[in-house]
Amino acid sequence: MLNTIKNAIKIAEIRKRLIMTLILIAILSIGRTMVTVPNVNKEAIKQLYDQGTTGFLSFLNLLSGGGLTSFSVFALAVGPYINSSIIVQLLTVIIPKLEQLSKEGEEGRKKIQELTKYLAVVFAIVQSIAQIAIINSMININILNDTSFRGQLLVILILTTGAVFLVWFADQITQYGVGNGVSLIIFINIISSLPGALVTIYQNLNQGTRQAIMIILFVVMFLILLLSVIYVSLAERRIPVQYAGKTAANGKMFKGQSTFIPISITASCVIGIIFANSVLQFPQVILQFFPDSKANELLIKGIYSPFNHTSVVYPFVLFIVIIFFVWFYTLITMKPDEMAENMHKSAGFIPGIRPGVPTEKYIEKTLNKVSAFAGVFAGIIAVVPIIASIITKNYSLSLGGTSLLIVIGVATEIIKQIESQLAMRHTSGFLKR
Repeated sequence: MLNTIKNAIKIAEIRKRLIMTLILIAILSIGRTMVTVPNVNKEAIKQLYDQGTTGFLSFLNLLSGGGLTSFSVFALAVGPYINSSIIVQLLTVIIPKLEQLSKEGEEGRKKIQELTKYLAVVFAIVQSIAQIAIINSMININILNDTSFRGQLLVILILTTGAVFLVWFADQITQYGVGNGVSLIIFINIISSLPGALVTIYQNLNQGTRQAIMIILFVVMFLILLLSVIYVSLAERRIPVQYAGKTAANGKMFKGQSTFIPISITASCVIGIIFANSVLQFPQVILQFFPDSKANELLIKGIYSPFNHTSVVYPFVLFIVIIFFVWFYTLITMKPDEMAENMHKSAGFIPGIRPGVPTEKYIEKTLNKVSAFAGVFAGIIAVVPIIASIITKNYSLSLGGTSLLIVIGVATEIIKQIESQLAMRHTSGFLKR
């Protein structure tokens, strides 16, 4: 490992990209921790998170690397852009014009990317307004020192600008650094919460034997989740494809080739979990504006409510909803009909399966099996930390299954990119086969 890292550093282009990535990450960390939004009552927000707030705001705070706790200019992180990307992907399937753009090559993708960024601005404005309203309702104290329209507009404008800047910042990382910029920002934000989790574990060790036993169980569960996520993230279902031989114009014969279509097991897991959490937390977000209503009492505070993240019903409902959304997102993104058509146009076929409709049905059946397994796996790693936090009622894993999926997925992507750069220069990579 040390030798391969040493070989990578010796290559000027890779060394330059690694250094640029570190510089950009340092700038991001400074903005997340030191540049705070004016006109905000920091003590009120700190008090909210010191009380162990979980659910919607806790997940957003994790993705922002604690930026919401300090209410920094990057408090929204890349959340608005992620939401925008998901919505545009779904609209691409529904709206024919967008679907046509997605098939127009690089030019079409640029137009879709531009639409995604404009929509992200709208999401940033809405999300900044919603977060302020939700926090106000949860602590019964206005977090803004100046509650006038001008004061509120200032905070919303700064949060939106920070989110837009991060999108541009992510593009710079993608272009001049290593890995995908948006993914790397989320990766760094999640990793930055790890020291705080270790401090909490150390403090709880001094609170008696029972706490020590619970911490040991948490560590064991975390290691099991970690190994499981690594194993499944690296796994893939391969559909074998055989391409027929061809005769060139000069009469030269080209032999047929055997290859495969790799289907990642965890490709739709994170999106499925985000969809499921959003659906179950949507009533909570809406009813935060009506704290004294009967609906709030039944749906948000009820011990058997599927929308109350502390209820015994919530984990089981979340598990079922995750399975559905992982299956749904897999089918709309993979598109078995297009895969079968493209394979036929390229003179390819699946051994033992006739081209056309039989191939489409075979691919769809395979995707159903993969998505069912992926949905169950995603449901387990998302629900286990929630059940553990309900049982202990003291603390929960800040780096749960969803975060592990993101972290390991991004780390694998970065390793593969560096390895491909090394392979292009006839240098052995990180992953030995």
